[in-house]
Order: sequence, then structure tokens, then C-alpha cells
Amino acid sequence: MDVLWAPWRLDYILGPKPDECVFCIPQHTEEDEERLILVRGEHCFVIMNKFPYNNGHLMVTPYRHVSCLTELTDEERNDCMLWINRAVDVMNRAFSPQGVNMGLNIGEAAGAGIAAHMHFQIVPRWNGDSSFMAVFGETSVIPEHLLSTYRRLKPLFEEYQA
Repeated sequence: MDVLWAPWRLDYILGPKPDECVFCIPQHTEEDEERLILVRGEHCFVIMNKFPYNNGHLMVTPYRHVSCLTELTDEERNDCMLWINRAVDVMNRAFSPQGVNMGLNIGEAAGAGIAAHMHFQIVPRWNGDSSFMAVFGETSVIPEHLLSTYRRLKPLFEEYQA
């Protein structure tokens, strides 16, 4: 198979590349769905990855533009951990994964795609999700449209703010 249907990729391919940091978000919430921001905490926010490794791939990102964990205040680190915990809970309820990968890549050499603004990766995993597509084709298959996933997860995150 040479072609996979991934309609959200067309915006990335054809659209202009942002000059500003994609993790430096505006204070207003009018663009939250477009940006796939699920919830805003006191010092960080939870956002979906627009180019996910697996369906439901989330990121927890501090508001402040910092590149290293050691640059965060205690309050920022605590808020990030709180929302990482909540993101895993939401992920478990929404997708029932058999496992979860979590990580923080600090610096380009460590694999950080956006090294200037740190972000924690949270990826649901299932036995066998590294199928022949990932092994031979270096391709992930995402079974659900990003906005469908967003609309499924958003109410679960809102329960924490009620």
C-alpha cells in the first residue's frame, strides 16, 4: 500500500509554516479547537499532537517558553505533573490503552522536535500497534480524525474544571 488517508496532513503540507512557536498560545481561547488545546491549567495546558504517533497522542506544555525542565518553577513543574496525571486518566477512560509511553526530550540531540519550548509527550499504546506499517513502511496508521478525537476528549478534561 503506497497511500494512506490522512486528511489533516494536507493543511500541514500546503499551509504556511508558523514563524512563531506553536506552543506559545494566545491568552484567549477562541483558537483552542483549531489548535487542539483540550484544557488550560494554571501554568500549563494539554494539547493534542497534530502529527501523532498513535491515536490520542497528547502533550502537556508549560505556558512559559522554556527549553528545559530545570527552568520551570516549582509551581509550573507541579502543574505539569498534575495535568500529565489527568491526561493519563482521560486517555485510559477514552481509549483503554494497554500501555502508555511518556517522555520529555530536552534538546534537539535528544529528539525534541521543538527544542525551544519543552513539552511532555503522552502516547497511548496497544499490543501490536507497531504493526508491519511502522516496521516496514515507517508509517503510523491513525484510525480516527483528529477533530473527532478532540471532541471525544474535551468533555472528559472539562470534568476536572467543573
